[in-house]
Amino acid sequence: MDPAGAVESETGPRVNRRRALAWMAGTAATVVGAGALGTELVSRGVLPGQQVLRQLEGACAVSVPKAVFSGLGPAFSGRFASQARRRTVGYTIAYPPGHGPGSNLPLVVALHGFGANHGDVLSGMSLAQALALRVDGAPLRPMALVAADGGGGYWHAHRGDDPMAMVVEELIPRCRERGLGLAPQPIGIMGVSMGGYGALLMAEKHPELFVAVAAISPAVWTSYGEARGANAGAYSSASDFAANDVVSHAQALHRTPVRVASGLSDPFHPGVVALVKVLAPGAVIDLSPGCHSGPFFRSQEPASFSFLSRHLAPSTVF
Repeated sequence: MDPAGAVESETGPRVNRRRALAWMAGTAATVVGAGALGTELVSRGVLPGQQVLRQLEGACAVSVPKAVFSGLGPAFSGRFASQARRRTVGYTIAYPPGHGPGSNLPLVVALHGFGANHGDVLSGMSLAQALALRVDGAPLRPMALVAADGGGGYWHAHRGDDPMAMVVEELIPRCRERGLGLAPQPIGIMGVSMGGYGALLMAEKHPELFVAVAAISPAVWTSYGEARGANAGAYSSASDFAANDVVSHAQALHRTPVRVASGLSDPFHPGVVALVKVLAPGAVIDLSPGCHSGPFFRSQEPASFSFLSRHLAPSTVF
C-alpha cells in the first residue's frame, strides 16, 4: 500500500481507501452483489466498509461454474392466511422434473434471507431450477421444494409474529396434504444468510421433524451486543438471543446430517467458525474464499441441494 492509502482493485486501477468507503455508502446494495439477500449487510450496517474493500482486493472473487439443468418441473404459488404470523403469507411449491401434483416426495423447506420473500429465496435461480440441477453431470434425486414469506425476524417468534410456527404448524401441513413430506417421506431444510441461520435454528428446535439441514453463509452472531448493533430487530432481548443462539444449542444437531458453507471474508464468518467447532464430527463443512455475496451463494447452492437429495431421497427411487 502506498502512502496515500490506495488499494489495487480487481480491474487494475488504484482506488483511494477513503473514496472507496464514501462510494460504498452511496452504492452499497450494488457492491454487495447479492440482490435482496445482500440488504442484510448494507441496510443494517454490518461492516459495509470492510465488504467493499474485500471486493476491491479480490477476496470476494469466487469461481461459479455455469449451472446445468434438466427440463424443469412445475411450480405453483399461492397465499394463505397465517395465524402464526397474523397476516397473509405468500408461498411457492416446486416439483422436480417428471413429477407434479399427486407425486409423493420428500420435501425441502427453503428459508429466504433478510429483505427477501418466497419468490427470491435462492441466488440466481428459481426453486424449480434448483430441483432440476445437474451436479457433476447427474440429476438430483427427486424431492419437492417449498418456500414461504417469513419476514425479517430471523425465523423465530417475535411479538405478534412467529415465522417458525408458520413453517412447522401451517406450511408443512399444507404440503403434507399434497403428499409432500408425508411419512415415510422425510423433510429437510435449507437457507441462505438469515435463512441459513433459520434453517439451523429450526433443525435444532425440531430435530424430530427435519432429517437434514444445509446452511449457506448463515447469519450467525457471536453475542447479543453484536447482533443488536447490526440489527436491533433480530432479537428482542439478551434472553431471546440466548434462547435462539444456534451455537450454544448445536448439541441438538448431533444426530442430524448438517452441511454448512461460509466465505472466509464473510462478516458472519467468526460466528460460523464458533458453530463449526461445536458441530458433530460428521458435519460437512466448507470454509473457502468468498464474501457474503451472490457469487459465493451461487457457488454453494448445487452442493447444498446435492447433499439434501442424498439424505432425503433413497437411491432406490433415483
